[in-house]
Amino acid sequence: MSGLTATPQPSTERGPRRPRRHDPGRRDRLIDAALTVIAERGAAATTHREIARVADVPLGSMTYHFASLEEVLIEAFTRHADSVARLFDERLSAARDREAAVEAVIALVSDDLLGSQHDLVLAVELYVAAARNPALRAVVQAWMARSRQALERHFDATTARELDALIEGLVLHSALSTDPMTPEQLRHAIERYLR
Repeated sequence: MSGLTATPQPSTERGPRRPRRHDPGRRDRLIDAALTVIAERGAAATTHREIARVADVPLGSMTYHFASLEEVLIEAFTRHADSVARLFDERLSAARDREAAVEAVIALVSDDLLGSQHDLVLAVELYVAAARNPALRAVVQAWMARSRQALERHFDATTARELDALIEGLVLHSALSTDPMTPEQLRHAIERYLR
């Protein structure tokens, strides 16, 4: 075997194996981290890397749990929409009559929808992203359907649909205006429509 040299074989010895980290809530943490990144940077600037950084997990966790960034955004915005829809359900389920339902709508707008800057930014980001992405438009449609369903406990279907649009308009107007409506003006607008 002159002229031939033996190729070194890779070592089969490995150091002690690190225990696998059991983290059953990682996927949920990633979705929550995505919501944080969206609220801070905007949906268009959200990346796998930023979400993983905020969740404090390895970047590979993103591709392990999600097929694409779009899937993460859909999951995150769906979670946000579900939480807002639950507020509608809770407020309107607690109302015993139409008068109480009117007060529930006023509280929903003034306290719940406009009470959290984080949630307000997420709502605006969802509307903007949905304008460009049909998959996110489906999230908005499902959210609106749930909102109208909650409103229909106390109002007919036409009124519920129009009221839902009024609520969204009041929220967007307040979120984007340099001179947002006061709680008294919000109350006046809702009462004027419903009474």
